[in-house]
Amino acid sequence: MRREDVNPLLVQAVDGMFEPDLADAAWTAAVGIRRRRRRSRVIALVAILVIGAVIALIATLGGGKAGIAPPTTPPPGPPGAVQPAGQISGMDFWVAPPSGSERYLDHLDTPMGEALKLPDSPANLGDSPVKQIAAVVLASHSGSYDPLLLGNDGKWSRADVRLSAIGTGAPLSSGAVSPNGALVAFPQPGQVLVLSALNAKVRQIDVPTQDLRSVSWLPDGNRLLVSGPDAAYRVVIGSGGYGERDVTPVEPSSDPDAATAPYRLDDAAGRVALSQYSVDGGWAPSAAVQLPVASWVGQTFGGGPTAARLFIADELPQITKADAPPQVVAAISGQRSLPDRLLVLGPSPPPTAGTLAPDVARAPGCCLVLGWYDDNTVLIQVQSWVIAWGVRSGHVRRVTELEVSGVALGPGVRG
Repeated sequence: MRREDVNPLLVQAVDGMFEPDLADAAWTAAVGIRRRRRRSRVIALVAILVIGAVIALIATLGGGKAGIAPPTTPPPGPPGAVQPAGQISGMDFWVAPPSGSERYLDHLDTPMGEALKLPDSPANLGDSPVKQIAAVVLASHSGSYDPLLLGNDGKWSRADVRLSAIGTGAPLSSGAVSPNGALVAFPQPGQVLVLSALNAKVRQIDVPTQDLRSVSWLPDGNRLLVSGPDAAYRVVIGSGGYGERDVTPVEPSSDPDAATAPYRLDDAAGRVALSQYSVDGGWAPSAAVQLPVASWVGQTFGGGPTAARLFIADELPQITKADAPPQVVAAISGQRSLPDRLLVLGPSPPPTAGTLAPDVARAPGCCLVLGWYDDNTVLIQVQSWVIAWGVRSGHVRRVTELEVSGVALGPGVRG
């Protein structure tokens, strides 16, 4: 073979082979290196987080090998938290501002405004329905009563219904408003009257006793409990379960207010028991605490896992210079992880030189729990005021001044 024939033959041999692009090869290699470095950093970060979590878990469980001790003090409360005044029966308690100082407290805004009073010219409920009830009051007319409904928009409507008096006078219970704020129930002699705020329709349900004093709704909004001094019933408003009657007897209580609520704070075997009602099982205790209870006032209201009711105490050594038996709001939790807390409605301060005495002393029976604003805020009637107590923060605020004889609150109170 001649030398001049070698180059043409080599060119012909490699003509069909792939010719790499060196720039593309370099870019591909760089991307691969960068990806491997990223994976390495992610793996390292995950390893650090896992090791930290293991160390924290060991410290939480009491292991001292890591040299990290668990905290010995509870975490701080929410912003604006007030330090408790002390403890009663092992529970933190706060003392409410004294009588006469309510108007100077911070204000919690609601559709009730600064003062709750009977409206001058309310609309007719049939023409002006209420989407969600904030409050219900009664106007008295020669021994009978007209319901007045305040909506979450701050507007009033009057229902074309005449209610009869009951054993306690006005037929208005603190638990009268349904959970969705669309219905309101009134105890009447021998029956329960249910009024729709959406269309002004009235339903009357007969029960086998004339003396009814108290009503309250179950959480499903489809049933309510109604009771008198010697009988209590579960009443179905919508459709009940299979075989369920419209009116079913339930365990009564000598205190009608105790028997009508999804929750019950009451005395049992010398201890205060928190019970919860279920349609299938009736009353089932969920917690028990020791409290110096002489008597209970008003209904029990549940806010999330916590229930609140007011009691009059036998004696509280922690409260000095009391001008009347102490009244205490108990917020008792059905969960062990949440603390129980108390608010003492403290005594009225004595007048000092150049000042006037408080409007009215906080005598027993002046006050009761009205419900919950949210899961952390209890609404309480204290004489002629509604106040709000933050059970986590201890903060007490004014809600409204009452210029009516009684009120029932609904979910529309949040506006």
